[in-house]
Formats: sequence, C-alpha cells, structure tokens
Amino acid sequence: MKNIAIVMGGYSSEVEISIKSGNVVCKNIDKTKYIPYMVHILAEKWVVIVNETEYLINKHDFSVIIKGTKINFDLVFNAIHGTPGEDGKLLAYLELLGIKHTSAPFYQMAVTFNKRDCLSIAKNYGISVAKSFYINKGDKFDKEEIIKTVGLPCFVKPNRAGSSFGISKVYEIKNLDKAIEKAFKEDSEVLIESFLDGMEVSVGVINYKNKTIVLPITEVVSENDFFDYDAKYLGQSDEITPARLTPIQKKNIEQTALKIYQKLNMTGLSRSEYILINDIPHFIEMNTVPGLTEESIIPLQVKTKGISLSDLFNDMVNSCL
Repeated sequence: MKNIAIVMGGYSSEVEISIKSGNVVCKNIDKTKYIPYMVHILAEKWVVIVNETEYLINKHDFSVIIKGTKINFDLVFNAIHGTPGEDGKLLAYLELLGIKHTSAPFYQMAVTFNKRDCLSIAKNYGISVAKSFYINKGDKFDKEEIIKTVGLPCFVKPNRAGSSFGISKVYEIKNLDKAIEKAFKEDSEVLIESFLDGMEVSVGVINYKNKTIVLPITEVVSENDFFDYDAKYLGQSDEITPARLTPIQKKNIEQTALKIYQKLNMTGLSRSEYILINDIPHFIEMNTVPGLTEESIIPLQVKTKGISLSDLFNDMVNSCL
C-alpha cells in the first residue's frame, strides 16, 4: 500500500476552496491500493489530520510521526489553489527531496501562475490575447496612458491569484485607483486588460491513460458582471457543458487549448479560460490546480467525457508512481 499525501490549503485567499477540493480527492482515491493522508499546508502550520487529530509535518524530509510510527510519502497529490501549490514553490521543494507529485514540474507551474508571463508566451505562439498593461507595487502610473492602451471597460486583476479574488471590472477612469488598490491586496503585481466582448468558455486538458485529452468545453454564463467568486462558487452562473458552439468554434478552441498545453510542456490537470470573438478564442489564463469541488468545472467536464473522478485521480496517482 502506497502512502499518498493529499496537500490542501495554502497561503492565499483560496484556502477554504482548496480544502474542499482536497476532501473530494480524498473521497475518490482507491483505498484498496493507496492510503490517503489529508495534509493541511497553511502559513502557520503543516499538519497531517487523522481523525481530527493534528500531527506536525517534519519539513526536513516531508515525513510525519503518527502514534510513534514514522510515515514517508510515496506521492503528493497537489490540491492547493494559489501559493505555494499552484505557483511551483512547494513542488520545487518536493523535487529537491525526490518526492513525486501529480502536478507539472515547478517551472511550468510558476510560469502559468504568473498571468503576465503566461500571456507573453501564448502571444509568442500566435495565440490571441487581450491588450494589457502591467503595474508593480510602488510604480508611478498614468491613468490616461492605461486607458489609452486597454480602453474602457477594462479588467484590473492581481497577476498571481485565483478564484477571481481581487478582480474588478472598471467602466470609468475615476474608479481605476480603487480597483488597482483592491488588486494589490492580493499581489504585488497587477495586470490590467481590455474587456473582450464575447462568449466565455472554459476547457480542461488532462493526461489520462498516457494520452493528452481535451475535455468537453464549458460555456460560462454569469448572472453577475463577470465570472467572479460568487458566480464560480455560489451558483450565480450557468455552466453549460458541452458549450453551444459551431463546429468551427469547437475545433478552434480545442486546437488552441491543446497547443498551449503542449507549448508550455504541461502535464497533469489544467483548465484554461477563453473569450470567443468572431470564432477566434482569446486566451485569458491557465489554472494548473483547477477546482475539484462539486461546484467546479473540471468535475463536470470529466463526467461529460464519461470518466469518473475516481478513475481520473487514480490514473493520475498510478501514472506518477
């Protein structure tokens, strides 16, 4: 029996969502082959939780002592949204220790988590993206110059954050300062993008049974002004899978999703967002630790494809081992 550490939590605003995702993984792991351990990686402590009792992780070798027995992990299943799981930090540490994990290598994780860098790479490969403007904390900026570049309305977002935390849609120049201030609460880098008026779609790409598979595409219809936190997690949106697309739209999205996954040398799970304008998908971002809760898009797409979450998670674990 192999010991599997399912890591969840993290240091960002996405802690609670990550713990929900981790619980879904734990529930679906084949317990006849693997012994799953729930591991909370939090800013204040790293602990394994067994029957509501916490056992401290030894950070020197990522082991734990439970009732006098030392346990080393054969594999880490990464369910941390945000830092340090999705930005590569934890994975670099695991790779130094020689511990296998279910995510892409730490460099790929770091690049995709940085929206600015990921968009630059996508653009370089001929993939359409929105016009954008970048600000680092402490930079002096000219609001007129920003609006001249991206236009109105525009989106102001933290460069390295997820679950739509810190994002604002700005309609008037007078509201730009407040939106930038909000984004800086989540990150020291801010990305300002032009508003793309089109259909929003989300598409997963996974490795399953040694093949790279593009999952059925989801059309996102938010009740709110954009696909914000409430739309994502509080049911204030319709997520239609498969999306209502023409054959050419479907083909273009699938080809683009596969292209960016391969060009970035990705492995494991990913979910990317696009805005479709005149049949051309415009890449917004890639999530390399996508939500796995009952409300999340990847479980919906996997189910539509005819793959159970148990089959997916067990295949991920098995292929990594």
